[in-house]
Amino acid sequence: MSGPAAFPDRETIAARLSSFGEADQTFIRLLMENPEQDENMMEGLYHHLDLAAEARFLNSLKLGNLGEWLGGAAPARLQMRLMEAARSSQHPAYQAFKAGLTNSGGLQKAFPVA
Repeated sequence: MSGPAAFPDRETIAARLSSFGEADQTFIRLLMENPEQDENMMEGLYHHLDLAAEARFLNSLKLGNLGEWLGGAAPARLQMRLMEAARSSQHPAYQAFKAGLTNSGGLQKAFPVA
């Protein structure tokens, strides 16, 4: 017997990251406030990036904007994991996300150079 289903699941998070309206941004902010949801958040992000990589049309501007927003909004504990996700593939979808994440400066704010 398995444990309770994770909520929100990776498909829900990926859908929120894909549409990314104002309500979706609020949902993602609330999700990132709870450290217990970090795994669900990262699974949803990987799923979203994988779907973007498989899509017929690559919207690199949207992925870059998502990376920039997440880099600016995510707490310090998630910054390294976001960068790991961005570096996990050489596909242009991941590279566009990584460019936005780098532009946000979130990793530098979380881990300033001494």
